[in-house]
Amino acid sequence: MAEQTIFALASGRGRAGVAVVRVSGPDAGAAVTRLAGRLPAPRRASLSTITDGTGEILDEGLVLWFPAPASFTGEEVAELHVHGGRAVVDAVLEALGRCPGLRPAEPGEFSRRAFANGKIDLTAAEGLADLVEAETAAQRRQALRQMQGGLARLYDGWRSRLVGALAHVEAIIDFADEDIPLGLEAGVHEALLLLAAEIVAHLDDGRRGERLRNGVEVAIVGPPNAGKSSLLNALAGRAAAIVSPHPGTTRDVIEVALDVGGYPVVLADTAGVREGRDEIECEGVARALQRAEAADLRLVVLDGARWPAIDPATVALADGDSLLVLNKADLLPPAPAPDDGDAPLRVSALTGEGMPRLVVALEEAVATRFDTAAAPALTRLRHRAALEACLDAIRHAEVAPSVELLAEDLRAAATGLGRITGRIDVEQVLDVIFRDFCIGK
Repeated sequence: MAEQTIFALASGRGRAGVAVVRVSGPDAGAAVTRLAGRLPAPRRASLSTITDGTGEILDEGLVLWFPAPASFTGEEVAELHVHGGRAVVDAVLEALGRCPGLRPAEPGEFSRRAFANGKIDLTAAEGLADLVEAETAAQRRQALRQMQGGLARLYDGWRSRLVGALAHVEAIIDFADEDIPLGLEAGVHEALLLLAAEIVAHLDDGRRGERLRNGVEVAIVGPPNAGKSSLLNALAGRAAAIVSPHPGTTRDVIEVALDVGGYPVVLADTAGVREGRDEIECEGVARALQRAEAADLRLVVLDGARWPAIDPATVALADGDSLLVLNKADLLPPAPAPDDGDAPLRVSALTGEGMPRLVVALEEAVATRFDTAAAPALTRLRHRAALEACLDAIRHAEVAPSVELLAEDLRAAATGLGRITGRIDVEQVLDVIFRDFCIGK
């Protein structure tokens, strides 16, 4: 595969001012010379006339040349920056396809070659994919930290400590008849206890990184006719849910994706919690309770028209992962007492009263629970499974009945960490990681 030269559109499809076509492999230089007439100086943009190789002019654009190994893939790489019209892009791709030794790239193949040539590790490749898909500032920051090696440095540091412990155990085995320093094996066990504690703390993160990748789940729950759908529409800035004065209008879960203070939030409107009047409403209430249970955060909406009376079913929904919202504030007496830490946020989805305060409170609640700036966060189930396998091996090592078995457990633990970054033979996971990349990455 590495001997083949690949090409693809590296920028997005569709009309644009500029499109970037990337070529990587041993014949990249010959292909550029065929289409642009010459090879520019390394890493300097050169304005050239782009032809189809037979003399027909396709466009005028910039050509860049990155000799190996100082390129994204570690191979000879060229980029053609042409106008982004579909006809121009298709003509350039067709011309490259007629060049000897070139073929279209598979999804993720540029990044896979970068990994194979030691330019990036697997976590950086996954971070790059997340960066391309990022829709909010928090997702961008998390993906960028991972792409720049935040996770890799943490896991490589742990793996180095395991390898060091393994070296000490191997010394005990290989030089059993020699004078081994006293306390060497005890020091290994002490190091393992410390490392296990660090991995446990890393795993016990409430799945912040994974939730940030996929969106923080926020459920709007409460009794019928409390204005939950109106609140959803007010937060979304559009009529996403049907609003009616009749109780029980919402029968199913209605979702809206929002950017809340840079965090991706999936806001879900649910059926009013009460004793169902028919089979459909009973199912809607059951789904509402399930969604409330599974949500990362709940907006428990109280009916201002009934305040201060609160039904027990609504009270049961409120806990430490809830924000109490008193809707229909326009129906409440003026000049209310100042809110304290336990008082509900007074809002009116109808008039907009109190909505800015609710948005700020929601931003703060999400940021408090899901900020990942302090330390690199797990972002994938693959990472979690490998770390749990590593932790399991360390715990076996802590009670190993012999130094030989201790050494085997340490090797298994190091292998578990190595599978995350790709520091070992991980051919079996490569297809899973790179298959979801877009063409041109």
